[in-house]
Amino acid sequence: MQWTAVIAMVGMLALAACTDASPEATSAPTPEPSALADLDCGDGQELAKTLSSGATWSMCWSVDPAFGLVLSEVHIAPPGAAPISIIGSLSISQLEVPYDTGERLTSDISESGFGGARMKTLEQESCIGDRLAADIPDAGDGTYGKTRNREVLCSEVVDGGLAYHSSELVSPAVARTEDWQLSTVSRVGWYEYVTQYVFGADGSVGVLLGATGDLSPFDYTDEDHGSAVGEGDHDHAASHSHNAVWRVHWALGGGSGMAVEQYDAAPTGEDGAQSPVLQGTTTPLPNPATAEWVDRRWWRVLAPDVLNDDGHPISYQIDLERSDSFTFVEDHHHGADAGYDVAFTNADDCQLYATRNAKLGCGDGVLDFVQRGAGQTLDDVVSWVAIGFHHVPRDEDQSPMEMHWQGFTLLPRDLTAQRFDVPEGHEELNGVPSDEWLDEQGYED
Repeated sequence: MQWTAVIAMVGMLALAACTDASPEATSAPTPEPSALADLDCGDGQELAKTLSSGATWSMCWSVDPAFGLVLSEVHIAPPGAAPISIIGSLSISQLEVPYDTGERLTSDISESGFGGARMKTLEQESCIGDRLAADIPDAGDGTYGKTRNREVLCSEVVDGGLAYHSSELVSPAVARTEDWQLSTVSRVGWYEYVTQYVFGADGSVGVLLGATGDLSPFDYTDEDHGSAVGEGDHDHAASHSHNAVWRVHWALGGGSGMAVEQYDAAPTGEDGAQSPVLQGTTTPLPNPATAEWVDRRWWRVLAPDVLNDDGHPISYQIDLERSDSFTFVEDHHHGADAGYDVAFTNADDCQLYATRNAKLGCGDGVLDFVQRGAGQTLDDVVSWVAIGFHHVPRDEDQSPMEMHWQGFTLLPRDLTAQRFDVPEGHEELNGVPSDEWLDEQGYED
């Protein structure tokens, strides 16, 4: 038999094995008891999932009338290791929708809320995973009216694509990865919003807001403030923004004792032998502060006294990915330069809404929180992450509109000394490869 025929047959057998795999063969394993964190969920409920890397996530979930889906006590256990505390609580804290016409502005979290009657009961078509129920009041906090037990949380383990691909001669390795998606759907006005958190097998956390539903039938304008939809060039649906801020109360390593750093890499103006020289700098942010994104900039929250096996402090990096930066309409009175992409404060139980927070008596919003805490040392860190989406309507938005997404990623940085699932033959690749390993691979300097 020719080698080409052998290769083709092997390929077909491998394809058949993938195609015929049963759901049980690809489903996430049951978490080991030792990998589960000791959680105090209060009125919430526990969740846990072990993913393809062998790492186990465990956390609490609940539904708040204003904030909708709230996750708390978020932990991850690397394979064969004890759970590590990551996040104390995570939720959206404001969604502002200003229309380009200047005729409409909503603050959907503080005015309407994502919970209560606005949170939709999930049907089979909207969730192919597990649909989990909670007691959801018809009004407010349940003091008045009825409270119903409804399936509102979708828990799905999905294929996350290629995890890694290494073509080393001695130890080739390739594997796919899994993502655990937790989602709810809330209807506010004409829009239906999907709150989604994606927990990766690599320890990453994707924070996403999806928008679907319908364009407002009451907001049509001229071509300077909207875009033509329908026949001809006379029905211009108004353009508008979805300005979202999430509140991330960190609990890295178990609670307080955290710090914040900003990383920048900038050209030095010098050229090396083959490329321009860039210099990377890390700047501590010791006090509450706001910050804006520029090229090659990111931030990390770290636990300086909690070290991985390489002796590096554990941390998470805030990756803003892509955003239409904005300044909240409610913050314009602070000045033309009052916008921020990320802000950092110390945790305070009355600092909950990114804007329109005045009723709680500790400032109107994030800018006030930062100003009032200017003399504090960041220790019990809260990150306020602002991600905008400017929606210019298109014909395809009618009807209902296709889902569009905005969000960011929390990426583990030095949480462990190596990746969770080190493939065979790569165990010793931690730092500069040895000369012996390089010789085995056939590399030459």
